[in-house]
Amino acid sequence: MHTFEDTACRPLKAEEFAKIRRLAYDTFGLDLRSGKETLVSTRLNKKIRELGFRSFEEYYQHVVGDSTGESLIQLIDALTTNHTSFFREPAHFEFLRRAFWPECGGRGAIDIWSAACSTGEEPYTIAMCALEDLGAIAPGKVRILATDISTRVLGKAEQGIYASDRVDGIPGTKLRKYWLRGEGDWAGHYRAKKEVRALIEFQRLNLMETLPAIGPFPLIFCRNVMIYFDKPTQQRVVQRLAAKLEPGGYLLTGHSESLTGIAHELEYVQPAVYRKASSDGRKRAKW
Repeated sequence: MHTFEDTACRPLKAEEFAKIRRLAYDTFGLDLRSGKETLVSTRLNKKIRELGFRSFEEYYQHVVGDSTGESLIQLIDALTTNHTSFFREPAHFEFLRRAFWPECGGRGAIDIWSAACSTGEEPYTIAMCALEDLGAIAPGKVRILATDISTRVLGKAEQGIYASDRVDGIPGTKLRKYWLRGEGDWAGHYRAKKEVRALIEFQRLNLMETLPAIGPFPLIFCRNVMIYFDKPTQQRVVQRLAAKLEPGGYLLTGHSESLTGIAHELEYVQPAVYRKASSDGRKRAKW
């Protein structure tokens, strides 16, 4: 009979990896390709030890039997890397300044969706850009919906509190203008100011499920999440996102992601920027 440590530290058997692979794919669209066995074994063994289960099967049955879905979310957290940063892929935020905001000049409201927002650096960056580029009209004009599958990372994002090393990507002028520096117990941390947080609403959403009644949006960020999906799943996700774009709206993807080989209705604008045809069928000029 295995001891607790023996069971928890051994590599997953082929049939166990197959179970996790199928569960991750069916529930989250996560494609755990062959060759990921060691990574998955290491991360799941850690989770099994943390939760005190004595075998993979015991843990697996707990996950699939949890009617709240929280165990599934913890599983996906264990299997994926929530790496993000402020002003990541800066060309997108230059696109906001030079092209997107000017196009929205006559709009009464600008609704933006930050999909798969992780710990919130992306929506807070969008909010800072809105306040900086649009000035006093931004609070009554811009609304950012920030979603993720993980309630854990959403909880962190909603707090709007980051350690000082996490805000290194924020230019000094914007850091002083839009962030509060912590004192006492919060020394070494920064919190987004109220006017920044007020632009953002956080909500749990699984891109694999039927999307709720949101949008349509003139702009959707969905960056660096499709790298986890296979081509059929990428196509389903892109089609769902496109359906939530208004005519003429933009989809921004990660620069390491490509829509090549995916059937979709979007036109290429520039690297990692795609646009849904406008209602009059006219194309907008590239900048």
